[in-house]
Amino acid sequence: MSGAFYFISALTVAGALAAVLLKNTIHCALALTVAFAGLALLFLSMDAQFAGFAQILVYIGAVVILVVFAIMLTRGAETPDQGAHSRTWFVGLLVTAAVFAFLAWAVLASAPGLPNQSAAPPVSVRDIGAALMTRYVLPLEIVAVLLTAATIGAVIVAMHEKARNR
Repeated sequence: MSGAFYFISALTVAGALAAVLLKNTIHCALALTVAFAGLALLFLSMDAQFAGFAQILVYIGAVVILVVFAIMLTRGAETPDQGAHSRTWFVGLLVTAAVFAFLAWAVLASAPGLPNQSAAPPVSVRDIGAALMTRYVLPLEIVAVLLTAATIGAVIVAMHEKARNR
């Protein structure tokens, strides 16, 4: 493994931790952008161009921008007056540890039962793009309409909330 892999991995983990631990919501959204960009770089370094560029277009180009707009429109960037920590954080930690242990057990238990891996067929980004524009054009358009409707709905909800706060 190269030094670039370790650097990108550290950048991704640091961005994810910052997204969880920072108090300012805008800073959390920007740190999430760094984590998503690190994941895209990891995909690109593994020769998974479609997954890497989809990560950039969908998550950085749409999801994070939508989150930032929602935060800005609803005034959610302000730090809360009281603490954001719950008194039951220990229970949450126990549940998290239990879920992690179960998932780790499931992965380790299923490893011996996996069939021999065959070579994956070579699929290029051009092939995926051609399939999206021919065979899967209707689901692609439905997703586009759904995301547009969600964005318009978020703006309408934010406008009504802003009007009530005045």
